[in-house]
Amino acid sequence: MIRVLMVLLIALAPVWAQAKVPQSAGEISLSFAPLVKQASPAVVNIYAKRIVAQQSPFADDPVFGTFFRDFGANRPRVQNSLGSGVILSADGIVVSNYHVVGQATDIRIVLNDRREFSARVLLADQEADLAILQLDGAQDMPFLPLRDSDTVEVGELVLAIGNPFGVGQTVSSGIVSGLARSGAATGNARGYFIQTDAPINPGNSGGALIDVAGRLIGINTSILTRSGGSNGIGFAIPAALVAQFVVQARDGKTRFERPWAGISGQPVDADLSASLGLAVPGGIAITALHPASPFAKAGLQPGDVILAVDGMAVNGPPEMVFRMAVRGIGAKAQIDYARDGKPRRTRVAMIAPPESPPRDAVTLDEGALLPGLALANLNPAVIAEMGLPIEATGVVVTDAGPVAPRVGLLAGDILLSVNGQRADSPATVAAALRRGAGTVQIDALRGAQRLRLRFRG
Repeated sequence: MIRVLMVLLIALAPVWAQAKVPQSAGEISLSFAPLVKQASPAVVNIYAKRIVAQQSPFADDPVFGTFFRDFGANRPRVQNSLGSGVILSADGIVVSNYHVVGQATDIRIVLNDRREFSARVLLADQEADLAILQLDGAQDMPFLPLRDSDTVEVGELVLAIGNPFGVGQTVSSGIVSGLARSGAATGNARGYFIQTDAPINPGNSGGALIDVAGRLIGINTSILTRSGGSNGIGFAIPAALVAQFVVQARDGKTRFERPWAGISGQPVDADLSASLGLAVPGGIAITALHPASPFAKAGLQPGDVILAVDGMAVNGPPEMVFRMAVRGIGAKAQIDYARDGKPRRTRVAMIAPPESPPRDAVTLDEGALLPGLALANLNPAVIAEMGLPIEATGVVVTDAGPVAPRVGLLAGDILLSVNGQRADSPATVAAALRRGAGTVQIDALRGAQRLRLRFRG
């Protein structure tokens, strides 16, 4: 009988363990409350204003501007934006999204304890959708520590803290539902994101995504939605990139500087991997390298497949750009790549895009046929700024001005010749576009399309 009773007790033990009655107040009130109390003071509400001049649509027209100069009053219009931010240091460094504070003329920061500060933008970048601000007169501020976002794993519990719809600070919970998301986010941001199912709504932009230790792992930036509300697919910019923004802001940079690769490539899919001798799809196959590319100088060549940067796998250009940006200019990154299916490793210097040859920028004056047309020599820096193919050479239109679009010339067009004369420098093109030139013929490239434009001088 005793033996039977012991067998029954052993069999029922797991059931009793699952149905255990809470033994303390702590077990009864298990919640995120202590974590929220710790982290929420460092998450702020941001109110930003931007003044936009409202004027007649004909004001800048070279023909009708004279006639409509006094038509309608030029009344400034105020655009307001509402979002969130995160304090990152005791001296009042704050991170938010570019689409919240970019080009703002007045920024007001409201803390959780209702204190208010004015703020100024130190560094902002539309492509990354990040901005670093400095609170005026701030000291001994609450702040969140940054976690290495490369250690974040799918399935981790996270909290999103922000100011959705302007209702006040709100906390929502969820998990990390995906990593290395690229090309899926909406808005200005382009790159590499942490995905979460923690509910994020308009106004959460710039707010914190934190782990259960209260460390910042990302800045909430966008959602995928058809209704305008949260559908459980939100994106956060990893803390690793935020850290690099803070470093550059403290160094006095006003424009975010990214290392330049000088390569073009394509993701390796299943079909391509077989032809490249790879066991599994992955990486970026190099299709072209600029002669000044640091990858070319490190020995890489077309046909090689870049597999990882600093030990982190890269499967597309956005991941490559992210990994290089996190490393920062002046550093060296470890590059794992494959050639003919065999693994190789090297180190590549992270450099800024070279200004060689000099851009020799020229803007045509009122005495030219196309006043306001801005031109520059193509070099790696100009190519990077304008998103042009790395093999592009010649003279590029950096700003079309008010007149050139009327004859079909746009920013980004690469000029080949003017009236049959090769466009070998901005000065040469400017001289060819002087008034009194009669009929003008411009040959140009727009992407892969060749253009021939004719107009009377």
